[in-house]
Amino acid sequence: MANEFIMPGKIVSGPGALEAAKPAVRRLGRKALIVTDGVMVKLGNLREVAALLEDCGIPYCVYSGVGGEPTDLMVAEGLRLYRERGCDFLVGLGGGSPIDTMKAIAALSVNGGHLRDFMGRELGGCLPMMAAIPTTAGTGSEATKFTIITDTEKDVKMLLRGDALMPDLAIIDPRFTVTAPPSVTAATGLDALTHAVEAYTSRRAQPLTDTLALSAVKRVFRNLPTAFHNGGDLEAREQMSLAALEAGAAFNNASVTLVHGMSRPIGALFHVPHGISNAMLLPRCLSFALEGATERFAALAEAVGVSREGAAEEENARSFLTAVEDICRELKIPTLAEYGIDRARFFALMDKMADDAIASGSPANTRRQPAKADILALYEALWR
Repeated sequence: MANEFIMPGKIVSGPGALEAAKPAVRRLGRKALIVTDGVMVKLGNLREVAALLEDCGIPYCVYSGVGGEPTDLMVAEGLRLYRERGCDFLVGLGGGSPIDTMKAIAALSVNGGHLRDFMGRELGGCLPMMAAIPTTAGTGSEATKFTIITDTEKDVKMLLRGDALMPDLAIIDPRFTVTAPPSVTAATGLDALTHAVEAYTSRRAQPLTDTLALSAVKRVFRNLPTAFHNGGDLEAREQMSLAALEAGAAFNNASVTLVHGMSRPIGALFHVPHGISNAMLLPRCLSFALEGATERFAALAEAVGVSREGAAEEENARSFLTAVEDICRELKIPTLAEYGIDRARFFALMDKMADDAIASGSPANTRRQPAKADILALYEALWR
């Protein structure tokens, strides 16, 4: 069976990538809207990107109002600025939130309407050029045709998709990730691990996604604990940036599965950062999925060095799940209760969360198909 595989138009990666990307940046357009957040302003990362544009002779304006998980209101404000200032291309600087916001602004600048109009549809149009500069190693948004934006009226995280949302340029400079604190390093790194594992065990996996997903899983296990404990380790940071890119490209073409489907409602309703909600769900959701993909989980165990020669396939598969539990514990991922989520409210909203998870389409990519009752049971199990 033939498979389609798409990537960013150009990738510049490694130490010094920002400077090396100048020729590509010059071809993006005449005036840029930089989409970022307040943290990037305070850390000086915005200053570096602005200096690059100035060196290229490109005028720009800045929208730094992306605070936390992106919402339709943030997108609307960024779109207003993009149009009023006469911009013709966009630069997303930050974690997944600014990059996702950039994509949504680009989409609405051409298509108009409200983002919810495109739920369940392929987002198209001749979008303005986009450059993605990630400052965390996890979301992989720089290599995907997806954007996730919260509908503030309906309390739903909208998963929007379309080849047109793929950035034209991805600049992967690991120096931008060094400033990420341990908690962010953990959350985003485990997000990358989730992307890679779900892509590898998805019903839509293909040879190219398998290659990238396995490589990403290996990099995460080898380097994420080091980056977490010693944020200044540049080699670990570079390896995690590559892992995030690989995992993003893998799930972009193979899709995510049960974890992401169940994670989005938690994020939308309880404002838990995406990487943390993924990590909270990871061990239990993978345990459910194992039955339909034992061979693949056993291969993951071999990839990270926790399989045992001569052991049964299921035993090795479960060894991988144990390794996932161990890394989550080492990276101090909180439970729902430890995060401060109200148990009564969680249970009251659980039926809606299960419906929203199914509606996202992601759980259907799981090789062991979950029914609504299974999803409800998994949500409930998070409190045991």
